Amino acid sequence: MPTASHPWLKRLRTLDVLALTALLWFLAKFLRYAFPPLFGTFRALYGVSNTELGTLFSALMAGYAVMQFPSGALADRIGTVRVIVAGALVASGASLSLFVSTRYALLTVAVVGIGLGTGAHKTVAITLLSAVYRDRTGRALGVMDTVGEFGGALAPILVVTVLAAAMPWQSLFLGAALGGLALAGAFALRVPGRLPDGGATPETGADTGFWTYLDAFTAPALTAFAVAAVCIAFAVSGITAFLPLFLQSRAGVDAGAAGLLYSGFFLVSGVQPITGDVADRLGRLRVIAALLALAITALVALLVADTGLLAVGTATLALGVGIHGVRPGRDAHLMTIIPEDVVGGTLGIVRTSMLGMSAVSPAVVGYLSDVSTFDVAFGVLAVAFGLAMAIVLGLALAR
Repeated sequence: MPTASHPWLKRLRTLDVLALTALLWFLAKFLRYAFPPLFGTFRALYGVSNTELGTLFSALMAGYAVMQFPSGALADRIGTVRVIVAGALVASGASLSLFVSTRYALLTVAVVGIGLGTGAHKTVAITLLSAVYRDRTGRALGVMDTVGEFGGALAPILVVTVLAAAMPWQSLFLGAALGGLALAGAFALRVPGRLPDGGATPETGADTGFWTYLDAFTAPALTAFAVAAVCIAFAVSGITAFLPLFLQSRAGVDAGAAGLLYSGFFLVSGVQPITGDVADRLGRLRVIAALLALAITALVALLVADTGLLAVGTATLALGVGIHGVRPGRDAHLMTIIPEDVVGGTLGIVRTSMLGMSAVSPAVVGYLSDVSTFDVAFGVLAVAFGLAMAIVLGLALAR
């Protein structure tokens, strides 16, 4: 066998942790976004209202959000691998219970279980990938997030395909459960040996309490960047929730065009590995500031654009690049400024704050659009982006 292939194979083997972590995130996003396309089926099958269906999805997201700090803090105590595997097993078990679901109450319990299980992944995965790929953290996080986005995009397509083929909707979750169990097993067997400490249980953080995690925020750089991250999360959530309706308020953009542009807005999330790699090479704060500037410019262009589908479409895609491209550099920078002995719990606090503001934002945007206009509502989101960029630029100059 030619020896020339050995370096390539060796490098390929180093990507096993990234591949397994990204595939578990793909599964988590798939499970999350498989439910909305099934709402019509649930309404007919269980006789529930739209309010009950909305509450069901809120329960899933609440389970996801509430796990951010506990999963991070637990990872500081027992290790990242155990927490990620446990989360995958919980999510897979909940998915498996949907296969035998005959009552709406059981469906609700299973959905909450999926939220809790998938909620244990992202915060801990950021910590894990930062430890394994120290010199390429931004790129690794970008790959994971992009793979996750594809899971969310694939979910409604598979739901429609299964329903059109007159197959039981539960078969989707049986397949997800089996895939999750297989990934959890492979993760438990393969990843510990790839960690810098050999997968040993951390010795630090055994007596770490909540106030110890809060003490980390006495560092001005961490607190300031956390505020910037929360501002970004607020703006992104509001834009994502109402972008199609906002686009339809532009001249020359009908519902069909708005839908296509909305799909493109998510498809450009494929830039994340590139922006993560650039952030690793050129400096994360600089790249984050540049991408925020792009997002602000695109959003302002949408606010002032009166005519022209081409102009609106270009601005929408640029907005997607700016919004999605920020994510890997943001997470990688957080990992460089959080003390290693409290990294899981502290990151969990930051992500809980981000998710909290993400939950509030759509309500704020909806209210402002009702009492005023979408221009005013999205103008507020542009201000949030501007505040985040000002903070990031200040931190970059201070460094």
